[in-house]
Amino acid sequence: MRSPYQELIDEICALLNAPATLEGRDFGLIAFGAHDSDDDRVMDPVRTRSILRRRSTAAVRAWFEGFGITRAREPVRIPPDPSAGVRTGRICLPVRHGGVVHGYVWLIDDGTFPLDDPRLTEAMEIAGRAGALLAEEARAGSRAGELLRTLLTAPAGEESADAAGELADALGPAAEGPLALIAVAPWDATADLPAPPPGALALTALPPGQRAGAGWALAALVRPGAARAVAERLVGRPAGSARRAGLSAARHEAAELAAAWPEALASVRAAGADDRLGPLADWASIGPYRLLTALPPQLPPDPAVAPLLSPEHRELAHTAETFLDLAGQATRTAAALGIHRQTLYYRISRIEHLTGLSLNNGDDRLLLHLALKTARLRPSTQPPPAGSVPP
Repeated sequence: MRSPYQELIDEICALLNAPATLEGRDFGLIAFGAHDSDDDRVMDPVRTRSILRRRSTAAVRAWFEGFGITRAREPVRIPPDPSAGVRTGRICLPVRHGGVVHGYVWLIDDGTFPLDDPRLTEAMEIAGRAGALLAEEARAGSRAGELLRTLLTAPAGEESADAAGELADALGPAAEGPLALIAVAPWDATADLPAPPPGALALTALPPGQRAGAGWALAALVRPGAARAVAERLVGRPAGSARRAGLSAARHEAAELAAAWPEALASVRAAGADDRLGPLADWASIGPYRLLTALPPQLPPDPAVAPLLSPEHRELAHTAETFLDLAGQATRTAAALGIHRQTLYYRISRIEHLTGLSLNNGDDRLLLHLALKTARLRPSTQPPPAGSVPP
């Protein structure tokens, strides 16, 4: 079944006999029309990126917004800018409702449409219908976000149960599950919430919990299958952001989401601690961090391991962690570090001398391994990135 947005964009394409795309106010792709043109300009880099990655770059956004499209009430003609990848001009139809812009319809400008063309006037009316749908979704999403915030912050009891029931009503059939939570951090508590990306059922910003070990985080309620796409949209703005995302295990009803939030927070902390987990860390895949993130954030390092965590011993700490990650296999460890096995043995002897621990003893190895992983959750004592170690 086609979405109502796809039906509207197809209606505009048929009216104008030209391909069109519909994006939200955050420049996230919502729908696009098929085309059979042989003209390469129709698929310039901006349109291709928007369709394949479902979003545009910050440079493209800045270029388009510089022509006043956020305030426009009529079609706006925008010239090309090859430096931003905009090889061909555009006509932008602002998608408005109630005096607010909710998105944009984009047309490739080949010079055939005067801005007073009656077909563009009719296309603006269709864009207005899309705006009404987006506005209704925004209102529903805002209410769902308020209920999600209450559910995740209220003590267990009547208030939490009421919020879960109201959230289920607001979500409608989507509340039947499965549902999951994404935590995105760090998040600016003073910033406005972004427009919910496609696949996000609700968004809300939350303060850190007692064991969060971080500042504010954005909570996104999603179906598990949409988690990666939603996380990519939320993590990717602004460009170059240090944000990471963590995904909870799935739940089957809204009343279970309060228990999912600590999992999402633990996962986002793990994502920030270990590059190998990627920008979206899944609770099911974060291994020992499921336990370590439950420890008090300010817990001091174990006295035996503390000397190894000093800046002058970062190489030894990295060696120890790599050795333990690879189950104590000397050949694989030496290969991963790019050193000779004799060099590895020398470093191990230094590690043992520095810590007083024996890497031939299982309990000592466990203590050292957990201490090194815990140190990754403390930015001031974090060992070197683990990206060079095979999974």
